Amino acid sequence: MPHRRLTGPLVIATHNPGKLAEMRELLAPYGIKAQSAGELKLAEPEESGTTFAENARIKAVAAMKATGKIAFADDSGLVVDALDGEPGIHSARWAGPDKDFRFAMNRIQTLLIERGATSPAQRRAHFVAALCVAWPDGHLEEFEGRVDGAAVWPPRGDAGFGYDPLFLPDGHERTFGQMSALEKHGLPPHGKGLSHRARAFIMLADACLR
Repeated sequence: MPHRRLTGPLVIATHNPGKLAEMRELLAPYGIKAQSAGELKLAEPEESGTTFAENARIKAVAAMKATGKIAFADDSGLVVDALDGEPGIHSARWAGPDKDFRFAMNRIQTLLIERGATSPAQRRAHFVAALCVAWPDGHLEEFEGRVDGAAVWPPRGDAGFGYDPLFLPDGHERTFGQMSALEKHGLPPHGKGLSHRARAFIMLADACLR
């Protein structure tokens, strides 16, 4: 099936301010205006999928059906090898109802210590971002990006959001929490498209925006 060109306005299916800011920055160069599910006071659907892609689809389709507009959703998280892939699709859930990611990062560290994972090689991790765009006629476009690295301790930096201060991407000396927005998810030619979300978005842009 051929890819479909994406035009605005659209709904970004998120209630997460940090994620919304990143997604708006990614869309801005293409002149696409967007409102968020949070701004529209849409209910958050139950994320009952077993993969990032399934959960992104659930969120995009729910926002599309609630508004009748094209909806754009992301599901992303941190996968830690030594924790058998956790927190993975439960990344937000680990932070609890108060979205306390400091608590979640402490939990990861405690579990890694319990498992004797102290060296960088034992603390391998990667971020995944699955993107889904849902049109009112049922057409879907789906993309997935990944960035590899390690879970460091203590967390470093107060930029970004979520698990960013814990994650050191391969080939870099600073965590996502220490990087500017441009460094982390800026797109070529200004940035390197480093983050998982940026890598997925580059695929989406190549298919649906250029």
